[in-house]
Amino acid sequence: MNLIELLRKIKFVPLHMLFWGGVWLFYIYFFGFNSANQPYVIWFSNILVPVTIVTTYFVIYFLIPNYLLKKKHWYFLLYGIYTLIASAYLITISMFLGFMFKTELNTDLMPPLSKSLPFILIGVYLVVALVSAFKLLRHNYESIERNKSLENKILEAQLQIKNQELQYLKKQIHPHFLFNTLNTIYGFALKQSKSTPLIILKLSNLLDYILYQIEKPKVSLKEEVLHIEEYIELEKMRFQDSLKVNFKSQPIPDTIQVTPMLLIPFVENAFKHGQIIDGFLRVDVEIFLKNNSLNFSIKNTIRSTDEKKSIKGIGLDNIQKRLQLLYQDQYQLEIENQDHWFSVNLMVNNLNASIND
Repeated sequence: MNLIELLRKIKFVPLHMLFWGGVWLFYIYFFGFNSANQPYVIWFSNILVPVTIVTTYFVIYFLIPNYLLKKKHWYFLLYGIYTLIASAYLITISMFLGFMFKTELNTDLMPPLSKSLPFILIGVYLVVALVSAFKLLRHNYESIERNKSLENKILEAQLQIKNQELQYLKKQIHPHFLFNTLNTIYGFALKQSKSTPLIILKLSNLLDYILYQIEKPKVSLKEEVLHIEEYIELEKMRFQDSLKVNFKSQPIPDTIQVTPMLLIPFVENAFKHGQIIDGFLRVDVEIFLKNNSLNFSIKNTIRSTDEKKSIKGIGLDNIQKRLQLLYQDQYQLEIENQDHWFSVNLMVNNLNASIND
């Protein structure tokens, strides 16, 4: 037993003494009923209290922890019977000693209730039962508190793991996204295009969003859509006449929020893996809200249906993991590859309520 545990037990000694003092008074009142032999009642109570103390502490500190709480019910019953026999034996000796030395072998001088072993056992085990019940209630309360504390620790650990995984996924998105946009600037710089400053300006806006806004748990959906439009403008400059984009988006309220970089990786994936057919890369994007649900669809042209194995790169893998972490069962994601079109359809239900803050 360590020092802290010892001090904790010593702190309750006065409380135990007060309780056993109350038991002693109870015995005096109980066994003094219909009796004028007060000295005998006090003497008998003085003998009976230690027997009760030993029996009670044996039950609550040995039988209950070692057998009842460990669900060894047969052992608990067996040793409980042994305890009952031992306490009955000690009480019988006390009755016999009182009969010999306190009443001078005159049973008429003995208090009525002190003559009956069943009544005495009832008085003793009433105290034992009361203390045992308190012990079990306290044990249940402490178990509930420990379980709550353990559950809180598990939830905190899960939250930390979740946040770490989200940060890891975000960091994977950064270099992938920047690599493609910097390639666009590099190509225009080689051509000494007059559009290079405009591209750099649009990229700076995207960099601000990626490097700073992405650390926030939520951003405005309207802001996400604006950066999608900037990204598309950059790609139009890169593809020039070989790109056809059909972008549709209804007005979005400022109050609607999503996790940052939720939709941009889908757009990025479309331009990265999309292929030119008949002289054009075609990309169709549609974003709209309905009943507080986000509906997003994007599709791009591909030459062969065998490309499906290669187009699900870092972007789509990461976004699916993030969707599961952040929206869990509140989203539906469909990915299809047919008729030279690769399409992604995303629906996020109950939009604001499903985001984990």
